Amino acid sequence: MSESEAVIRIAAKGDGVTASGRHVLGGVTGDVVESDGTLSFGPHHVEPPCRHFPECGGCQLQYADESVLRQFVTDRVVNAAEGQGLAIGTLLETHLSPPKSRRRATLHGMKTRSGAVLGFKQQRSHHVLDLRECPVLDPALFRLIAPLRDAIARYAGKRPVDISLTLADQGVDCTISGIELDGLAATEGILELARTNSLTRLTVHDGYTPQTVWEPEPVTVSLGRTPVGLPVGSFLQPTQDGEQRLCADVREFVGSATTVADFFAGLGTFAFSVVGPAKVLAVEAARDAHLACKLAADRGQLPVHTMHRDLFRNPLQPQEIGRFDAAILDPPRAGAHKQVTQIAQSDIERVAYVSCNPASWARDAKTLIDAGFRLEKVRPVGQFRWSTHVELTSLFMR
Repeated sequence: MSESEAVIRIAAKGDGVTASGRHVLGGVTGDVVESDGTLSFGPHHVEPPCRHFPECGGCQLQYADESVLRQFVTDRVVNAAEGQGLAIGTLLETHLSPPKSRRRATLHGMKTRSGAVLGFKQQRSHHVLDLRECPVLDPALFRLIAPLRDAIARYAGKRPVDISLTLADQGVDCTISGIELDGLAATEGILELARTNSLTRLTVHDGYTPQTVWEPEPVTVSLGRTPVGLPVGSFLQPTQDGEQRLCADVREFVGSATTVADFFAGLGTFAFSVVGPAKVLAVEAARDAHLACKLAADRGQLPVHTMHRDLFRNPLQPQEIGRFDAAILDPPRAGAHKQVTQIAQSDIERVAYVSCNPASWARDAKTLIDAGFRLEKVRPVGQFRWSTHVELTSLFMR
């Protein structure tokens, strides 16, 4: 029979790990795995704040206290850097988003014999957990779950339903996929749902194309001080406080640069954060986001020049990049290998890299380091509270 062992850290997927390398489901730092395999809770093991934990797949670490959560987010970034042999100049304080701050989410629903279910999928399952409380979602999003559940019961068929919710400037933007509005009564009913719940926009996707059926005024999201049109399905940082932290770091990292290239710019989250006195080139492949960024810059008469370009297939070349004082990158989870390779070969001296995947970021960072950059600063960021999803900001200087 093995001896008891203490859990010393949390692995990337959320299970506790002992000094011998044993993985323990549900263990956090300070817990003890007894000789019979049972888990004795330590000082950092807390009561989960949600009745649905651990069945709900939205969270993995609700039993960890604040200090352990912070250390987990920090370790994910530091371990990724160490795995590539990277030396971090300054490790900035880890940022954690507070409870009830998530401003966007995708929920899953299904019509049942007794009505409908709506929520997140269960852990390691395709079954949907019917959500009755959520300490993660902004209350403006959570209050819509009950009326949306009723709408699924009325209008959905046998197909699964997905509902995307985003908190915009004017209120909640809602997209429902998987229902068909068959007849006038169904159309009037779904419009009444939008009116009575003060939705800022309601879009219905029947499997072929999204159709916006309700939008009393154009939907915008303020980036910096600039209102930007929000296309249906566009990417937005998951929390307002997290976005503010990322933008503050990027502004500091860009410093006094007067010309900045913003790669994978999206709607312009960072472009509108650093513009004035800097002039910004915002490069984005998604046409809707590119056009929204362009229109907002034109309306505000801001020095943001937009470029529609797929940086995975056609990255900016070293001679193009060398015209700028600084670069900003915020790529998808796969990272930005081709574009980073071109940056490494350019003359640019300052790069602010924001990432939602420490592993792909570390691989790209190695490319920059090998080309003569230094990793000056890194900040781990946990916008997806109680989950294993980790983000970061970083500054590279040549």
